[in-house]
Amino acid sequence: MWRLSPRVPLKRAILIVMVVGACLTWVIGQGKKQRFDPDGSFWIHGQPPNEFSDFSAINLNAKRLRRLPSPGVQLNNGKTFRYKVVSVKRESFTFATVSVGGLSYSFSGHFLKGGVLSALNLDDETPVLEGILTKYKSGQKIAESRLTFVYFGGT
Repeated sequence: MWRLSPRVPLKRAILIVMVVGACLTWVIGQGKKQRFDPDGSFWIHGQPPNEFSDFSAINLNAKRLRRLPSPGVQLNNGKTFRYKVVSVKRESFTFATVSVGGLSYSFSGHFLKGGVLSALNLDDETPVLEGILTKYKSGQKIAESRLTFVYFGGT
């Protein structure tokens, strides 16, 4: 059993325990990460380079919501390239798509915003994603560009 030293008054001992407890609570709370949910569509910010003029969006839809397009890369003509591999983290977002008609895409970048993107009330001028988009034809790189993207969370 723990005993108080006669030299430490009870009120002071209680205060010390409370301060230590508050500090531990704060330190533990700092270790918890903010929830990150980037589900939605990402469109090239500004005018796309000529090599990507047919590019429409990067679509993330992990929850398979009906209000969001299917996951993958979408072109302006409606063609969708499903992800072959994808890794979605705030600090690192990468993917490679399957090949459709000999074309495929890859991306390596990171998110500029954290949290639940659909709750941030973002406009179509605020970049939220940046990285390098690469386009392949029959496995050969035919275009590559460092781009920023804006967010659309669906309607």
